Amino acid sequence: MEKKDLKAGDKIFVIYRNPHAANVAHIKEAEVVQHPSDEDDLAMFLYDSYHLLTEDDAIFGSYEEAEVLYNELFDIEQYQ
Repeated sequence: MEKKDLKAGDKIFVIYRNPHAANVAHIKEAEVVQHPSDEDDLAMFLYDSYHLLTEDDAIFGSYEEAEVLYNELFDIEQYQ
């Protein structure tokens, strides 16, 4: 999914790494919103904070899409 395809109000899914524990990541739902200080740009609202949306952000239209990459990145099967 690309930033140019998004509009305010869209729900997206992101793989979010915990900034306090580098080895902890979760798939989280976020909302695309109007950027609070630039009306010509969009941001993502996640954990009660605004995050800039950039072209290289890995954003997904569904949880299942995010889960595929999450499983590849964190090689979930090796732990099962």
